[in-house]
Amino acid sequence: MRIESEPKLDFDDVLIRPKRSRLKSRGDVDLRRTFKTPHGKVEITGVPIIAANMDTVGTLKMAAALAGHGIFTSLHKHYKIEELVAAKVSTDYSFITFGIEDLKKIDAVMEALPGANKICLDVANGYTEHFLDFIREVRAHHPQKIIMAGNVATPDMTEALILAGADIVKVGIGPGSACMTRAMTGIGYPQLSAIIECADAAHGLSGFICADGGCKMPGDVSKAFAAGADFVMLGGMLAGHTESLTDEQLQAVKDTGGQVEYYGMSSKVAMDRYSGGVAAHRASEGRVVKVEYKGDVKNSVQDILGGVRSACTYVGAGRLKEFSKRATFVIKK
Repeated sequence: MRIESEPKLDFDDVLIRPKRSRLKSRGDVDLRRTFKTPHGKVEITGVPIIAANMDTVGTLKMAAALAGHGIFTSLHKHYKIEELVAAKVSTDYSFITFGIEDLKKIDAVMEALPGANKICLDVANGYTEHFLDFIREVRAHHPQKIIMAGNVATPDMTEALILAGADIVKVGIGPGSACMTRAMTGIGYPQLSAIIECADAAHGLSGFICADGGCKMPGDVSKAFAAGADFVMLGGMLAGHTESLTDEQLQAVKDTGGQVEYYGMSSKVAMDRYSGGVAAHRASEGRVVKVEYKGDVKNSVQDILGGVRSACTYVGAGRLKEFSKRATFVIKK
């Protein structure tokens, strides 16, 4: 056993210090970015926010709505190939999510959707050698695809995932509002520090990170970008919208008003739905959260993007790409 005594930070521990700016308006800020991936040398362009790969967020309807704003969606991994083909998924803005051991499905989906070039490999624990081997295998099968993989929360494993073949590493262990990993296992890492440290590691290898979890308000999204995140993944902030709900859920909430359920993909609800229950060797590491019905997602998108644009004006960043270079954090403690 050892103890690291250096303080680590979460979003609530800091604020971004304002500084003089030549920008006249929030409308002058460009939030779109273009990245060239280190492995496939593929370009990816858009507003670098990603709807989380949860079945209460990363839906086909959500992907269609967010694509209109240039925002990405990581579709949840339980869609069947026929559903993806029938939906005519926007290949520009959609990552298609797979679990470990899904190589045959990946091959089949990529063949069925020849324009699709974004793969998300999603596991709760990205620290296993087995996962690294899987990334290498997927990279060998799909050398020119964009691969996002995770989750991890430390720079050494960020480097390991990139060297294994990932272009983008998902960073975050347990910070999400529907995640109970920290409570159930004691494992985790304060999210702001994880972003800072993992971004530094990834950028040294020409790779990228996606900050996954912990954002509760638009200001948290700004802090994630300021800390060096290339992409920010949102779950709870995009849950509870029209595009997140099934037709039955939408009708019920319109009839009765009130709240809808949003849950983690390691929750008992999700495992009952997709895996026949919680396996004997594991425990549920997700919770069910009730959120108010928020209407169409375009209203929340305006709040999120408006908040980030405003943050950029406060530090004089005309482009999102410049934001982290101009931002200074103030510790509140």
